[in-house]
Amino acid sequence: MSALLTLLNLRAGSDAESWIGPASGPPEKRAYGGQFVAQSLAAACRTVDTDRLPTNMHLQFLRGGEAGAAVEYRVTRVFDGRTSSARRIESRQQGRLLTTATVSFALPARGPEHGHGAAAPHDPDSLPKTGPAGPAPSMPLEELDIRIADDRSTGEFVRRLWWRATVPLPDDPLMHTLIAVYVCDVYMIDPALQVHGHSMQARTHRSGTTDSAIWFHQPVFADQWNLLESTSPAAARGRGVVTASLIRADGVVAATLAQEGLIAEREP
Repeated sequence: MSALLTLLNLRAGSDAESWIGPASGPPEKRAYGGQFVAQSLAAACRTVDTDRLPTNMHLQFLRGGEAGAAVEYRVTRVFDGRTSSARRIESRQQGRLLTTATVSFALPARGPEHGHGAAAPHDPDSLPKTGPAGPAPSMPLEELDIRIADDRSTGEFVRRLWWRATVPLPDDPLMHTLIAVYVCDVYMIDPALQVHGHSMQARTHRSGTTDSAIWFHQPVFADQWNLLESTSPAAARGRGVVTASLIRADGVVAATLAQEGLIAEREP
């Protein structure tokens, strides 16, 4: 099994509400935030019927994690109704609370639809393979193709991050969703600094995601090209907000994302 699939394949914990997520990277390195988002969602999905699809997820980062250690996820069954469910998930390492998340699920229903975007501004195959916007030692980058094309032509900073998995994937819609959640977290708060000519990689500011939200609209295909297009509408008090659309190769908006992150000046 690939490193990416192994990372998202949780094993049962000490009881029916507990799951263990594999370690993500080298010891003594900070765990990648996308690991907690994806593994929290995976744990929640283990406790609902497969016909109930995730509709939204909200996760708060409370403490940084250790990349070289496994993570325990505990799921609380908040609600199970006729057509919807809700779960709360907490992650811990060595008993320390790291993240807390909520996920809502619902049976699909018929209704009006929109969210079919215009043609993409680039052919991703023509772009150079840049990788993420900075070092990512806890990610299996050898199994991901990431290409970034930033745009300032309108006076507004727009990040266009194309990505796809390059390893064979199972025909499992949930796994494709988990991979999308995992990848889309990478340096997502960076545009809030780029607006001001800074970057997370330059380490001119203390930076990192504090709060992440995702709304799921349509299936995503992680082994095909996907575009994460993001901007930062506001920043103040040492915090910035980034909003993004996850757009499939056919122009369909598969998910909407928002993050708040720390972008504070370093103390002299």
